[in-house]
Amino acid sequence: MGDTDTMHAVQSKPLVDIVAATRPNFVKIARLYPQLVASGECRVRLVHTGQHYDANLSQAFFDEFGLPVPDVRLGIGSGSHAEQTGHTMMAYEQICQAERPAWTIVVGDVNATVGCALAATKLGVRVAHLEAGLRSFDRSMPEEINRVVTDAISDLLWTPSEDADAHLAEEGIPASRIERVGNIMIDTFEHRRTAIEQDTTVDRLGLTRRGYVMATFHRPANVEDYAWCLALVAALETMTRERDVVWPLHPRTRAQLARFELLETLSVMPRLQVIEPLAYTPFMALIRHAHAVVTDSGGLQEETSHLGIACFTVRANTERPITVTLGTNRLVRIDEVADAIRLAAPPDARRGAIPLWDGRTAERVVHSLLKRLDAV
Repeated sequence: MGDTDTMHAVQSKPLVDIVAATRPNFVKIARLYPQLVASGECRVRLVHTGQHYDANLSQAFFDEFGLPVPDVRLGIGSGSHAEQTGHTMMAYEQICQAERPAWTIVVGDVNATVGCALAATKLGVRVAHLEAGLRSFDRSMPEEINRVVTDAISDLLWTPSEDADAHLAEEGIPASRIERVGNIMIDTFEHRRTAIEQDTTVDRLGLTRRGYVMATFHRPANVEDYAWCLALVAALETMTRERDVVWPLHPRTRAQLARFELLETLSVMPRLQVIEPLAYTPFMALIRHAHAVVTDSGGLQEETSHLGIACFTVRANTERPITVTLGTNRLVRIDEVADAIRLAAPPDARRGAIPLWDGRTAERVVHSLLKRLDAV
């Protein structure tokens, strides 16, 4: 076969877009992208919307996971929810019109997820949603709106757990559109497990394994409220009386603490280490060797449950209730954190055993998509 014939054969393969926007998205596509490419059954176009544009939150993750330079960068950046969603829709619509994909894969619950799903659906492009069916039942959370809308318009819904299937069924979504594949986040952890176990960040920070608490906070509803930030600082001060605490500080959170003039208060806590955001491997090494984790994150609820590490989620609800029923997660108020950590069971005392959280979700996703790739 000549070069021209080879090129024509490649171009004739269906085009599949994988959309990523934020750090959790990059973690979720880290194993999916190479396995879909390796299938040889389609062309894969990697679309980076640019919602996380800071190098520590974006390019470092691409480099670490060996992902290629994105085929498309939309450059959306920051803005209000309406601005990010609207700009994403307009930019992605142009990409689809220039070369129409057979499928668009969106992940998670960020503004880019619903923006690209809406743009694709309106053009008649089939949409698959990875991490479908999660529900907090709190419509005050922008992420909940994104989840509900994306699931309603997607053609194929890949769910991580049985409760997600039930949520979709209750919303009237046909079973033919729902396929449980497991938790894609666990694939990335298992793929990087050896590197995580060998990482020396814990030693570099002078920490004792199982002797410290890992903290992460970034949700706008929390960190943009002065009273909440004041309560957080008080909780950290109480925690550091008994244990070291490590806090990789999200840019949004740092800006808010500076605005509220609370950064100096943190700087005088001798057992609190406020550090810059980390790449995936050192970050997960700190999680892996912690006594407990306190967070307002979504993904960490899953990863700690997989590892059997106590997680205290400072929120009134969670879209991942299975991490509470089968995992090691517990919802707490900010003023309950210090006491909860004091009573936390040692890590590995309850190892998560959530079905299909086994490191093979990407394989199941690829198999599921390939079955439908040529379907009309």
